[in-house]
Amino acid sequence: MPRYSPIDAGVRLQASLSDLAALHWSTNGLAVDFVLPDDGDHLLRVSFDRQCIIRVLDEMPLSTEKDDTPNEGLLSEHFAYKLEGAAFARLQSCAWKEVNAPVTHYQFITGWACLDVLTAATPAFSVVRR
Repeated sequence: MPRYSPIDAGVRLQASLSDLAALHWSTNGLAVDFVLPDDGDHLLRVSFDRQCIIRVLDEMPLSTEKDDTPNEGLLSEHFAYKLEGAAFARLQSCAWKEVNAPVTHYQFITGWACLDVLTAATPAFSVVRR
């Protein structure tokens, strides 16, 4: 059963009004910018300082996998989660997961995009200028 554990992103963000604004790849990891609906001058940046496997689902608030049991722990309008037991993480390369262990599945939900991240890094949240 997928189990969602909410993560505090450090800012108030109504998930349904946000969107993924940009992805920035680097040799050290990934940074992803999300719209702060009440602030046209800033974005919320989520950074990972290690290798990542990602998936972006455009215009989909939740995963499209068919899990046999209901999702546990989802909160209305919440943006960031640590996720356990979802098909996305189970179906990724066993060799990659072993080399990069221990890996964690994170999910970021907005009104227009859902981002899944599988990584050994812990997400860092910061507010950046547009």
